[in-house]
Amino acid sequence: MKVPEKPKELQDIINKNGTDLFKLLNDKSVMDFIVKCNRKYIHWDKLRYENIPNKENPENVWAVIKIFRSQQYKSLEFNGWSFKYILLDDALKKLHLMDKGGAGHLEAGLEFVNTGGKRRYIVSALMEEAIASSQLEGAATTRKIAKEVLKLNKKPRNHSEQMIVNGYETMQKIIKMTDNPLTPEIILELQKNITKNTLEDAHDVGNFRDTNDIVVADPSKYDNIYYTPPDHKMIKDRIDEFCEFANNDDGDFIHPLIKGIILHFLIGYIHPFNDGNGRTARTIFYWYVLSRGYWLFEYMAVSRIILRSKKKYGLAYLHTETDENDLTYFINYNLNAIDEALHDMELYINKKQKEYSEALVLIRNIENINLRQSEILKEFMKNPEKNFVIHEIMTTYCVAYDTARNDLLHLTELGHLEKIKMKNKFIFRLFKNNING
Repeated sequence: MKVPEKPKELQDIINKNGTDLFKLLNDKSVMDFIVKCNRKYIHWDKLRYENIPNKENPENVWAVIKIFRSQQYKSLEFNGWSFKYILLDDALKKLHLMDKGGAGHLEAGLEFVNTGGKRRYIVSALMEEAIASSQLEGAATTRKIAKEVLKLNKKPRNHSEQMIVNGYETMQKIIKMTDNPLTPEIILELQKNITKNTLEDAHDVGNFRDTNDIVVADPSKYDNIYYTPPDHKMIKDRIDEFCEFANNDDGDFIHPLIKGIILHFLIGYIHPFNDGNGRTARTIFYWYVLSRGYWLFEYMAVSRIILRSKKKYGLAYLHTETDENDLTYFINYNLNAIDEALHDMELYINKKQKEYSEALVLIRNIENINLRQSEILKEFMKNPEKNFVIHEIMTTYCVAYDTARNDLLHLTELGHLEKIKMKNKFIFRLFKNNING
């Protein structure tokens, strides 16, 4: 990925072409173009290639764009660093959906998911988040294999599987700590959980970096440096202020989702660790929004959306950093990812409503099974060649070991499954006569 070109300083353009800028204000076609650019919130690196009306000088158009933006900026001072952002109409619309319409609609939809179904989906979403967040940082394994490792509670066989197990365990922990204020010690603990048994230097696990021998660069071209983090001597003060910012809701109001996104960005910007910064940043985002009552995020795997658009994720960072720390680029990208994750959740609920209806039909047709057992049987029917073990049913359906075992034995006694001893454990699979039934 190429580093976006940094625009010239606004004052330099004004000093050079001030008279020409005023002329643009009277050109309707150019002004309409500028309004569209600000609605899309394009960066200079894209603007310079746009087909600008009347072939106007891109630098002059950029200067007018920046002048209009400067009238709407909200400022954020962070221990000597200055950040700013604008909440566009589209962003406000997405925030409103999360605050009102989306949550209410989805909460009603989730009522169709049977008892235990909500918990199962939370577990599934946490798995998806852990897998995608790890894959973003280089975990080289398929989603199918990763979910199998988590569901069967397998011991990680390699670095990638260890990353994913670490991420899943960490996500489970933060759900239980939403009432706790954020501290430097908690941040260190999160990074330690995320990176254990995955780093070459054990000193990098659970410790802030103590050198400046780190840059964010293209892994295929290390001379293509995206970002140079601040001096390591600044980290302690930066993290202290970061925690104060995260915990303090007094002062100027910042919408919780926007603040969570800013916290996500700031960890990447401070870059307090030699490794694990991205996963720690995304974990802290989840902690923050859950701690502020946005329970829907227990059901949403935002990193899965980010993984689908990894290049845009990287550009959101770079656009912010190359345009005077304008966080709007990063905010807009993340709100779009959240909106897409919300859409994925809606699709899931529609699917579960259909499966719920099918399960009820199955219960009517098969005597002596309950709703959960019917769903288990349907899972076997979807995978007729697959061997299931008790622990997988236990994890998938969020039930105790004995409950999972009894469900499988009951379905076996009814003739729907067969039990086979393999080495020192029993496996279950669909009874052959049921494969087409």
